[in-house]
Amino acid sequence: MDAVSTPTVRPKPGGRSGLRLLVRNRLAAFGLVLLAVLLLVALLTPLLPLPDPDATAPADRLLPPGTPGHWLGTDHLGRDLLSRLLWGSRVSIAVGVSATLVAAFFGSLIGLVAGYAGGRVDNLLMRSIDLVMAFPYILLALTIVAVLGPGLLNALYAIAVVNIPFFARNIRGVTLGLARREFVAAARLSGARPATLLFGEILPSVWPTIVVTMSTTLGWMILETAGLSFLGLGAQPPQADLGSMLGEGRKLLFTAPHVSIIPGVMIFLLVISVNLLGDGVRDYLDPRLKAGALTAPVAATAVQRDRPADRADGSEGPDPLLSVAGLQTEFHQGDRIHRAVGGVDLVLHPGERLGLVGESGSGKSVTALSLLRLVPTPPGIIVGGEIRFAGRDTLGLSARELRQLRGGRVSYIFQDPLSTLHPLFPVGDQLVEALHTHQDLSSGKARQRAVELLEKVQIPGAQQRMRAYPHELSGGMRQRVCIAMALANRPDLVVADEPTTALDVTVQAQILELLRSLAAEQNSAVLFITHDFGVVSELCDRVAVMYAGRIVEQGPTEEVLSAPAHPYTAKLIECVPVLGESDRKVEAIPGLPPAVDELPAGCHFADRCPFAEDQCRRGELALENIGRDRAARCRKPLWSEA
Repeated sequence: MDAVSTPTVRPKPGGRSGLRLLVRNRLAAFGLVLLAVLLLVALLTPLLPLPDPDATAPADRLLPPGTPGHWLGTDHLGRDLLSRLLWGSRVSIAVGVSATLVAAFFGSLIGLVAGYAGGRVDNLLMRSIDLVMAFPYILLALTIVAVLGPGLLNALYAIAVVNIPFFARNIRGVTLGLARREFVAAARLSGARPATLLFGEILPSVWPTIVVTMSTTLGWMILETAGLSFLGLGAQPPQADLGSMLGEGRKLLFTAPHVSIIPGVMIFLLVISVNLLGDGVRDYLDPRLKAGALTAPVAATAVQRDRPADRADGSEGPDPLLSVAGLQTEFHQGDRIHRAVGGVDLVLHPGERLGLVGESGSGKSVTALSLLRLVPTPPGIIVGGEIRFAGRDTLGLSARELRQLRGGRVSYIFQDPLSTLHPLFPVGDQLVEALHTHQDLSSGKARQRAVELLEKVQIPGAQQRMRAYPHELSGGMRQRVCIAMALANRPDLVVADEPTTALDVTVQAQILELLRSLAAEQNSAVLFITHDFGVVSELCDRVAVMYAGRIVEQGPTEEVLSAPAHPYTAKLIECVPVLGESDRKVEAIPGLPPAVDELPAGCHFADRCPFAEDQCRRGELALENIGRDRAARCRKPLWSEA
């Protein structure tokens, strides 16, 4: 099978630094070490016992490398190549860094002003940049040096000028998107001046792009400096830099190749070290890659477990449709481990509706995504447990088997329908695609079936709506399309991840009734994820309450609502307003949930629980039976059958 595999080494918990995260990229680490060595040698050059780099000795001309006193040999004038190489490297690095800073300053300033101001200012600045870019940059640099005269300072100006457009266009594109964002509009409405908006609000967000652009162009600047000096337009004799040394040695390439090879190798090492480090900096500043893994997300969540968990669902009667035992899902970010799901046990039978309830960040969505291995890797990894659907362990399925399961026997309704629907295709075409993926239907029958599905979810004018794009539908309509897509292949299990949170009360009630009726018609099991006990009471047969990545209570909905056993469940129920009880006090739960990378010992709810004792903060708490079909993870439950 082609199941996804992962490395067996797990990072240890601890702090995470930018340097440590950067070093995880081996090529970037190599570039960093190499560049650090070259810079250190260049900085220490004045302190080293080297001969005068400009002192000539015709009697010692063209000595080969390894000659005592001249370890890299001498050039055609008898000058020591090691001394000239180190002093010339200082010059090339200084000019390259200076040109980069000048180009970054002026180019970024132009890009910021053009992107923020827009209109005529943007047109004027960017057309000027386009005019500069109309000329080949090397030809433009040569023209500037020819006008100003040969010399390192003039070469620096030329290189900086021809690279300003590169910075300006990049920064302008980023600024253009940020200038219309809500936080900038809010600052503008609060009375902030344009300069404050530009440099206080926008610049901090643009800064990573500037750094990345600088890191990736520094090597090119050093190479351009060497190119101008090679042509005699940069450093002038007897001053040494890498380009002029390379130019002086080109005539001796066959008789004394070391004269040109040595500065050429130094140019190569400088440029390659800067480029490798620049790539690492770019990856580090990429939000998608800041988890520390420098690879793209894979098609299925990586599974890294020693062995499947013991099946301990405790269910009686027929085999369950879905059985989850000891599920553990973690997010590895550098050396920190976020235990989003810390050992979840769930059982779901055909036709049953189970509500998974908890505050935001309690692990509900990660649990649901783990069922079909939809948690993105990196950084997500399933490190333990077992998920059995219809008797098969989904954590051991191949990628092909998972594709057949997803959208076929198991469907998923996401909270935001725009994350499910493609904005560039009509909703009818997307429904037809869902049918074709799992059923052998002709195009005509698939479209007819798609219309029937839209009618079933009560979309008026279903035939006409088939040609509508997602942006042409209301939020409720889009959610109904997603429900139709989820039910297209008559799934055995529907996972609904807060599908009604963003909808108004009327539409919410209609969709809940729709889910209830459709699940009853198709005998589909429903795992309904929400933070609202009011929704659970309307739809679900059983409820499981989740906190800090674990199930803390589960049982029949009516029993849990009327007599909650865990203090956290009781607090959640108290947060639900009741019609007709205007005097009922509704209070938020004090405190905040613990960080999942620093979970406390014992009961994770102890710091927020009014009944917590010292024993609650020690040891591990198991989910124990407290009555028929009731279980709670609490040392002193508020209710038990005993």
